[in-house]
Amino acid sequence: MINKINFNHSLIFFNLCIIISGIEFLRNKNLTLICLFLILVIGISHGSLDNIKGKKVLNYFKLNSISIFYFGYIIISLAIILFWFLFPKTLLLIFLIIASYHFGKEDVDFMFSKKKIHNELLYFCKGLIVIAAPLLFHNNETTEIFQYLNFDISETILINNNFLYLLLTLSLIASFVLSLNKNFEFKSLLIMDYISILIINFFLNPILAFTIYFCFLHSIRHSLSLIFELNKNIKKGFVSFIKKAIPLTILTALAYLISLFYLNNYYELDVAVYKVIFIGLASLTFPHILLEYLIEKNEK
Repeated sequence: MINKINFNHSLIFFNLCIIISGIEFLRNKNLTLICLFLILVIGISHGSLDNIKGKKVLNYFKLNSISIFYFGYIIISLAIILFWFLFPKTLLLIFLIIASYHFGKEDVDFMFSKKKIHNELLYFCKGLIVIAAPLLFHNNETTEIFQYLNFDISETILINNNFLYLLLTLSLIASFVLSLNKNFEFKSLLIMDYISILIINFFLNPILAFTIYFCFLHSIRHSLSLIFELNKNIKKGFVSFIKKAIPLTILTALAYLISLFYLNNYYELDVAVYKVIFIGLASLTFPHILLEYLIEKNEK
């Protein structure tokens, strides 16, 4: 059932991308506050059950106090923010690698009941499109965003079009290889997702394109898997997911807004929003991926 739901989700997302990309008003607008709102309401919610997964990890290590999980999660998040300012170039490289792997894996992980080692490289290659597409189609705007985040990529290979075309090609090849021995629905899903990401990045500015992908493909795809884990009845699972997701989603959103209020004292609003979105997501992505890794490792 989850496979059919995810196929329909990709089909809806594909049509959504075509419709949004055809709206002239959106093509040259940053809409940073709307992007932040969508990320806070929809985007970060897919990680809001990490506390439940954290309890599972604590059980692996025979620990009972959930405060240990929260302490570790917060410490890792704060460490990422600190390293972001102390070692920007190193963290940029690590973050781009991890982000590519994370996006590539979680968008298709439901397709594989058995974990295969070679798939890990394919996940990374597949996720490269999320990084390469905005750099290829809107290089100046994307480079400017990186500068807001303390990264100067103007003299790196990331602005070389041939290199970016190579990354997009690797992403397409990885999608094709992952679809081998899969049915028509899976093949169509991967192709639709690939084309959808290209469409929004070609027609829309980088922050809006990323927000649409992150909220309406990546986050919803992962949330659907969590809903199905909670209850095989999709309606009951959805209700359960909403109830469990609200507390941490609200707390995380408050942390984002407090950070935005503080940063806006030193930066223009758009720049402050960029910093809050991407540094915030980086600080949440690292502990989130570590948690997923610990669960997978102990469930083998």
